[in-house]
Amino acid sequence: MSILNNIDHKQALLLKEQVAYVEGQVVSKTLVQNNGLGITLFAFAKGEGVSTHESKGDALVTALEGAGVITIDDTVYNLKEGESIVMPARHPHSVYAAKDKGFKMLLVVAFPEA
Repeated sequence: MSILNNIDHKQALLLKEQVAYVEGQVVSKTLVQNNGLGITLFAFAKGEGVSTHESKGDALVTALEGAGVITIDDTVYNLKEGESIVMPARHPHSVYAAKDKGFKMLLVVAFPEA
């Protein structure tokens, strides 16, 4: 039994094509979610985002398409396709698409052992 769900196995694919933009929304597709690991694809429509929050695990964001505005501890980072950033555990952060274009990203969260 595979822990990697909602994605085709044994075939090459583009991750950015696995999730679609919907105007006015943030769309997510969970690939793995368990006590130690979360892997999720996101598509943020222009200007849409996730407000400031904290995570119990370190979160690696990889930009798949478009431009994202990532804020960590009140510092703003502009992420573009191909770039990655780590949002450390227990640090306030937010993620938004740029106002003029959408943003697709891969989020990998590694949770500490219980």
